[in-house]
Amino acid sequence: MRIEVDFARCEGNGQCVIDAPDVFELDSDDNLIVLNYEPPREHWAQVEAAVRSCPKRALAIAEGSEGS
Repeated sequence: MRIEVDFARCEGNGQCVIDAPDVFELDSDDNLIVLNYEPPREHWAQVEAAVRSCPKRALAIAEGSEGS
């Protein structure tokens, strides 16, 4: 699993941070920071929830990466 972000769409709403705090965070200006673009398997369900809940549809999952 690899996380893809369309930063042009991201508004820093923070829903992804709520769903997957070990993978996403916001800086002091509400800009998204991805802590791990290829998170370990134990975080996959959280990342999938974050992708589904993103109000701007700025997140996606690319399959076929190492470990997927």
